[in-house]
Amino acid sequence: MSHDLFEAASAAMSKAYAPYSKFPVGAALRTQDGRIFAGCNIEVASYPEGWCAETTALGHYIMGGGGKITEIAVVAERMARITPCGGCRQRLAEFSTPDTKLYLCDETGIVQTVTMGEMLPFGFSGVVLKQA
Repeated sequence: MSHDLFEAASAAMSKAYAPYSKFPVGAALRTQDGRIFAGCNIEVASYPEGWCAETTALGHYIMGGGGKITEIAVVAERMARITPCGGCRQRLAEFSTPDTKLYLCDETGIVQTVTMGEMLPFGFSGVVLKQA
């Protein structure tokens, strides 16, 4: 079942707008109900004001109604086992759980599976504790 998520990320990567870095990236998210949302990186001349593939996928996910994210795949044309950047790790953590599977891919498929908890063990939870 995770191969279709890789395929969605790869298809998104093929649409990347990366004229400055020449580093296309694709990401795809699957929700608990089976929906897939994909995105690519989009650069602008005011580098680094563009956005990452994961951020684009999250935008589609939010506009599509959200839900619990159960799986994530990330692929880059020029780097095997690409991982989300720090900012995207936190963005993804907002809508997933520490057990959410994160598939690190190369151009042929999934090469490693980790969890969001392993990728961002001390991410912000959004819970603010009051001090006595």
